Amino acid sequence: MEPLNVLMVGTGEYTTGFVGGGASGSDKKVGVVGLSMFDLRRRGKVGKLGMVGVNGTKYPAIREHLHKNISLAYNGLDTSFESHPADDMKDPEAYKKAIDALKPGDAITIFTPDTTHYPIALYAVERGVHVMITKPAVKLLEHHIALLKAAEKASVYVYIEHHKRYDPAYNDAKFRATKLGDFNYFYSYMSQPKFQLETFKAWAGIDSDISYYLNSHHIDICDSMVSQLGWSPVKVVGSASKGIATSLGCDDATEDTITLMVDWGKAGEPGKRATGVYTASWTAPQKAGVHSNQYFHYMASDGEIRINQAKRGYDVADDSAGQLVWYNPFYMRYAPDEDGNFQGQTGYGYVSMEKFVDGCRAVNAGQLKPADLDAKGLPTLRNTIATTAILEAGRRSIDENRAVGISQQNGTWELV
Repeated sequence: MEPLNVLMVGTGEYTTGFVGGGASGSDKKVGVVGLSMFDLRRRGKVGKLGMVGVNGTKYPAIREHLHKNISLAYNGLDTSFESHPADDMKDPEAYKKAIDALKPGDAITIFTPDTTHYPIALYAVERGVHVMITKPAVKLLEHHIALLKAAEKASVYVYIEHHKRYDPAYNDAKFRATKLGDFNYFYSYMSQPKFQLETFKAWAGIDSDISYYLNSHHIDICDSMVSQLGWSPVKVVGSASKGIATSLGCDDATEDTITLMVDWGKAGEPGKRATGVYTASWTAPQKAGVHSNQYFHYMASDGEIRINQAKRGYDVADDSAGQLVWYNPFYMRYAPDEDGNFQGQTGYGYVSMEKFVDGCRAVNAGQLKPADLDAKGLPTLRNTIATTAILEAGRRSIDENRAVGISQQNGTWELV
């Protein structure tokens, strides 16, 4: 199969690890998307690489950051890429010119603020370009459905980067849920330290919220576990706390912690109901020991599953950190191998990227159709409708102070 040409849309933390003039203070100091794509290019799965952002003046510093922290760290790994806009320009619509330079069958990755996902993805889809979108796919159910129709018309692959599906424990839990009877209860919690708000201050509470950013992980995980058993969401009630983020200089609309309570119903069995409770916060303590606290409890009629993916039995005491720290090399393993090469190919963050690249190449080679990738249960646009419906219903519930229903009629989803 031919290598896949990829344009990375968004130049921030997740793509490059470069934030505020230097390496991010999070666990993504050298990014995820860029490093994965550079290594996939080394392995022959990716061809040409490009990057597009709004502010071209960042590129000299980004290139220096990537050279210092990737090329020099991993045996001279090639970090070259074509950039848009020019190094002396700023252009909020530079992505259009960059996508126009691609050919049908090429791909883009979108790691940008939530409100930009839909217009960028639609622009690419309409030009026959495959798309990976960071979660959440889009903010509105109507946009999700419109993008799905456009993707099916263009026969392109649109993949949502729900990397938690490839966490070995979460993936195993999905399998075991099929043996535990009827879904009854799911509770999840995910948080990040307050310093993360410095990274997101430009859009936090303005363009999106912590539920879209973090609850999207576990809502998707829960949906992937229970939809295979015939369950779908029917009602959402949201609640939000405020006061901490605003005291740190965030927009007055910024909430600290959001909880969504979701009623789930089972197809063909109207007497059955299950409850899902999903909580996300970006105002955890500055020194919480982990960058992302993450765990869930799944209960069914014949058993239960509990997973704590923050404390995995691996902790490090470091005087410079001033505390005990729990690292997560299972997501991105940054330590080089014995030859000095990057060896994180088994990390579930990398696996998620490779799944997208492999899917695009298979479609381009005529080996698979996008519908075949839906059938595999991958986090495609079609397989993540429920997550978008729940997230928007939760936002509307908080804003309108009411329960919001989710209706499905003949395969058509809507909020009521």
